[in-house]
Amino acid sequence: MRSEPKRPLRQRTIGVLGGMSNQATGEYYRLINERLNARLGGWDNGEIVVVSVNFGNIEHFVRQDLWDEAKTYLAEKVDRLERAGAEVVVCVSNTMHRVVEPIMAERATPFIHIADPTGEAIRKAGVTRVALLGTMPVMRSTDLARRYAERFGVEIMVPNDSDKAVVDRIIFDELVRRDLRSGSKAEYLRIAHALRDAGAQGIILGCTEIFLLIGQDDLPGFPVFDTTALHVDSAVAFALAS
Repeated sequence: MRSEPKRPLRQRTIGVLGGMSNQATGEYYRLINERLNARLGGWDNGEIVVVSVNFGNIEHFVRQDLWDEAKTYLAEKVDRLERAGAEVVVCVSNTMHRVVEPIMAERATPFIHIADPTGEAIRKAGVTRVALLGTMPVMRSTDLARRYAERFGVEIMVPNDSDKAVVDRIIFDELVRRDLRSGSKAEYLRIAHALRDAGAQGIILGCTEIFLLIGQDDLPGFPVFDTTALHVDSAVAFALAS
């Protein structure tokens, strides 16, 4: 018979900076709770604080290249997470790590950068040249490519310009609305195969909605690194650490 743990069961509170998009945020909440229940059993799940922003504001900032305005907007949302008792912060958007990482660098609250568990998984898989799919700012980011290279020894490849536009359009016009189309899936798989043919040893799903459309089962023999799942796993491990 399983011994009953002392109640209340102690775990760290995960702060989720969400709304980017609401689809990704809902998946983070579901996956964190599922993973914690699998670890803890019974009726246990997570202690989670969510601050969800207006994605319309985020879309405007990204499209207009207004990164300072985005930083100001999100810094106030992080304030709310901290006031609510978050003991670690995760941002559900690869794109907005561009401003959230410097916000968190000035604070004491721990922050899990989405690239770090992904980089660890790539290094563990023993591959060194990996393709990246994401929004246009993510695919164009020299800072993100440098982080993967310097911290994990991973070279980042990205699609050609016309395929970048396809990947970005599908994210903003479809995936953030959970509009999952077979034609768009075929396009993503075409792009993934082209990157593989060009020398990629695996692929990063560098937008937290892409896993809704494609995954490892669609690309047998080609390692798929899902930033959403890897980020969630890292947050769960932090919550349970003593």
